[in-house]
Amino acid sequence: MKQIQEAIVECELCPRLVSYRQTVAREKRRSFQDWEYWGKPVPSFGKLDSRLLILGLAPAAHGANRTGRIFTGDRSGEFLYQTLYRFAFCNQPSSRHRGDGLTLFDAYITAAIHCAPPGNKPTGKELDTCRHYLRWELQLLTKVRVVVVLGRIAWKTYLWARQELHWPVPRPHPKFRHAASYRLDDRTTLIVSYHPSQQNTQTGRLTKEMFDQVFQTARNLLDADHQKETGDRG
Repeated sequence: MKQIQEAIVECELCPRLVSYRQTVAREKRRSFQDWEYWGKPVPSFGKLDSRLLILGLAPAAHGANRTGRIFTGDRSGEFLYQTLYRFAFCNQPSSRHRGDGLTLFDAYITAAIHCAPPGNKPTGKELDTCRHYLRWELQLLTKVRVVVVLGRIAWKTYLWARQELHWPVPRPHPKFRHAASYRLDDRTTLIVSYHPSQQNTQTGRLTKEMFDQVFQTARNLLDADHQKETGDRG
């Protein structure tokens, strides 16, 4: 895991993203002038023996690009971690900075792209380049049983990464529909969710109840899998 995270943090393969993340870190938002911005690719968060994989879009310019931890320091992160806390996937409902004591339980969080993109819109080429890290992670996350994708880009990215690894993928691809779940192989279930962006949460496109539905399904699946494994061993 250390090798993966170091490779991500040191990456400079996309000149547009390098320039943007560094410019944001240098100029800062007025309300964060006292912060020393991270300003580098943001590594994934969690342990490689986790059974839940959560795939987001990208670091926010003044969120994870500032704090250096994925989904940390912005309202999307608050929405996500409050939900994870309710379903016992983390130890606290807030995520403000890297030293705030947040710990994940049986969950690993990564992103389709690890640098903050201008306008929160990475290019196709940038997504293709960064997917190398996701493929690397997927091969090491051998205990994953449930994958939650946050948003359409994360959904496409995960399915493309599976195809590139020659792993089973439904043909045609499953539809992007909030709270839909798809069995991809004999051990992996994909659950689809809208991204917890402010654009979605403040307009009501994604509500607390809708997000809870996604992680309730994830929790139920993981608990059932644990019971099955325990019963098999017994």
